[in-house]
Order: sequence, then structure tokens, then C-alpha cells
Amino acid sequence: QVQLVESGGGLVQAGGSLRLTCAASGIAFAINTMAWYRQTPGNQRELVARIYTTGATNYADSVKGRFTISRDNAKNTVYLQMNSLKPEDTAVYYCNSRSSGQYWGQGTQVTVSS
Repeated sequence: QVQLVESGGGLVQAGGSLRLTCAASGIAFAINTMAWYRQTPGNQRELVARIYTTGATNYADSVKGRFTISRDNAKNTVYLQMNSLKPEDTAVYYCNSRSSGQYWGQGTQVTVSS
């Protein structure tokens, strides 16, 4: 059974930082592309950051220079370090894994107050 469990969300003031963690089980983590998406009410889920098996990354333009995605294959975990947070970063953040199949976590709420 595949499980992606996010943690680390919460309420933070603008300019602050949070680190999201996604712990994966039931997948061959090292061969999965991992990503973070976010979604606000009434909007489509959007890609925030992606990290490939090679370690290469890509980011949404809106978070470049502020967010960093990383992975620890030994721990089956992917992280999203979020710095200089803005109110517009407020959303539910979802962990995503993709290989032969695609899986989603349950989401974690991030709220940035102005």
C-alpha cells in the first residue's frame, strides 16, 4: 500500500520559513520523481517544485529563489524548505510521486499571514 504522509505545515507570518516533509512508503522511492504541488480553493492544483531521480530540480517561477526541494533516498523522504514566505503562498500543499504510477498525499495546510 502506497502512502505519502506530509507534515510541517502551519501558520507563519510573512517573511517566515517552514519546512514541509513527505514520508513515503510502499514505493521504490529512489526511482520516483517527487514533487510538491499546492492548491487554493476554486483553483487547480499547481506544481511548486519537482526533483528527479538524478537530483535535478525545477521550480515554479513564483517560488524560485525562495523554496528548495530536496530528497533523502535513504529515508524515503522529500522536503520542501520554504523561506521568505508570502501571503500568496497560502495553500494546501500536496506531495506527489510519479514512476509507473502516480500517488498523492493527503495535503498539509500552509497559511501565511500578512
